Amino acid sequence: MLAAGDLILLWSPRKGDSFLIRLSPGSTQGSHLGQMKHGDMIGMDYGDVIRTNSGEPFFILRPSVAEYTRRIKRRTQVIFPKDSGFIIQSLNFGPGSTVLECGTGSGGMTAIFAHFVGDNGRVVSYDRREEFSKLAESNAERWGVRHRVEFKIRDLAEGFDERGADAVFLDVRNPWDYMDAAKDALAWGCRIGIIVPTFNQIEQTLDALISRGFADIQVAELMLRYLKTDPRRIRPDDTMVAHTGFLIFAAKARPIPDPESEQSEEAQEETTQARNDAPNE
Repeated sequence: MLAAGDLILLWSPRKGDSFLIRLSPGSTQGSHLGQMKHGDMIGMDYGDVIRTNSGEPFFILRPSVAEYTRRIKRRTQVIFPKDSGFIIQSLNFGPGSTVLECGTGSGGMTAIFAHFVGDNGRVVSYDRREEFSKLAESNAERWGVRHRVEFKIRDLAEGFDERGADAVFLDVRNPWDYMDAAKDALAWGCRIGIIVPTFNQIEQTLDALISRGFADIQVAELMLRYLKTDPRRIRPDDTMVAHTGFLIFAAKARPIPDPESEQSEEAQEETTQARNDAPNE
């Protein structure tokens, strides 16, 4: 049952319009199809239908994290849902994980990371601009995940405080400058994710990853095209979400041993073993 303070998504079956609102007694939501009073929705439930003052129906839906992050208050460019879902899968973290982020921005990815690490997980988000961290904190609070996030206001040139993290994500202009900090913070075998908008940035980032011995390096760009849902006229939408950024992933791995060094170590071990096995005189 819906109560004051609940976050809901209102969706019109006629026009496809939608509104993300937090229920507040005495407030009214306007639309091109009429108005709806918040008080009339309190006591209803997700999946119910509310009608405007002109009789038009709207469904009351449970908002997804994708819907929420698309509509957050922002002062920076946000990462689109088509990219954020792929980022989560590629970084391979889940409930109980520790995720480090640099480039908090408006906090869209911060809220998504916090959503998926659960109450036993932790997100630590770094940004050198206090106004961005404050906005991100507000957005995380609105989604109900503020308690899972620690915000740190400082330049990552000083490095991450954390060690053994399950994932690191960089959304900064010059990620190659922070590769050592990211590698120090990551647990062995775990992954770093990076988003950049240009080919030149990919080149410099790849150089930095390769020179530091990262393994399984991948670069991807995702395109998303929706289809119209009228059964009699199914076709692509007139617009699509095309280039939003290039995604780069890599895993922290140990250096490849030198073959000669391995042979030398094996010989030394054999000599030591032979001495141990020799009878005492």
